[in-house]
Amino acid sequence: MKYLNLDPDFAPYGEGIEFESFVFKGGEPHLKILTSLSEDDEVMITCRASNFEEFGKLLLAADAIKRFRVKRLEAFIPYFPAARQDRVMVPGEPLSVKVYAQMVNVMNFDQVYVFDAHSEVTPALIENCTVIPNHALVREVLKEVKGEYVLVSPDGGALKKIFKLSKALGGIQVVEASKKRDVKTGKLSSFHVYEENLQGKTCIVVDDICDGGGTFLGLGEQLKLKGAGDMKIIASHGIFSRGVAHLKEMYSGIFSSDSFSTRSDEGLTQLKLGEKTLEII
Repeated sequence: MKYLNLDPDFAPYGEGIEFESFVFKGGEPHLKILTSLSEDDEVMITCRASNFEEFGKLLLAADAIKRFRVKRLEAFIPYFPAARQDRVMVPGEPLSVKVYAQMVNVMNFDQVYVFDAHSEVTPALIENCTVIPNHALVREVLKEVKGEYVLVSPDGGALKKIFKLSKALGGIQVVEASKKRDVKTGKLSSFHVYEENLQGKTCIVVDDICDGGGTFLGLGEQLKLKGAGDMKIIASHGIFSRGVAHLKEMYSGIFSSDSFSTRSDEGLTQLKLGEKTLEII
């Protein structure tokens, strides 16, 4: 397999195909493959699609690679754009994840890999899609955790995945929690932890995405009320739109992968996706 890494700071499977990209004066992005390819080659394009321009570059790259008539073409899009927009909550909104999925499907990839998909909607919409779970990532983080700990599911949407994670890790105790979100404003409220006494255990809150961090702050307050000891966050996709300083005040450890961007915030441990953290089951 040969790899075309659209982001020079993101090469989870290794370096590979050389290319150049630029933007025309009219604003149109352009891309040119510099490495010669043949019909016997198998290629994977890796793309951190944190914005629409980067996603568009993926489509341009796929078309350019296909013109070499390669034997096989795959894509690795660890953070799939608009994965959280997987339902139409109020009239007038688009089903955004479907729009992105349709664009990917047009390119007819032989396989598309997504890391820790937000819900089952994303792989259902993408043709030939394989979801890589967060199990190996969490396992790497837990190697550094001492003493007795539990996994915390921040809401009902994460519960199914976290029970699969628990099973993969040997049956670690899962603590359930819930919250309410106003679909019009996005405001969070009514956090609840379904455990009477956590007895000072270390609580590992595991979720697919950490954006502004409101979920983790509201949940952390309730965990402390229920007797939590040390608390840590493991978020597969760290957007951290507000940084991590406010999370550090409550959590002793904040962990994420580099699926969305490369960061160096104080208090954040970012694990690079690669051999140790990407496990297809």
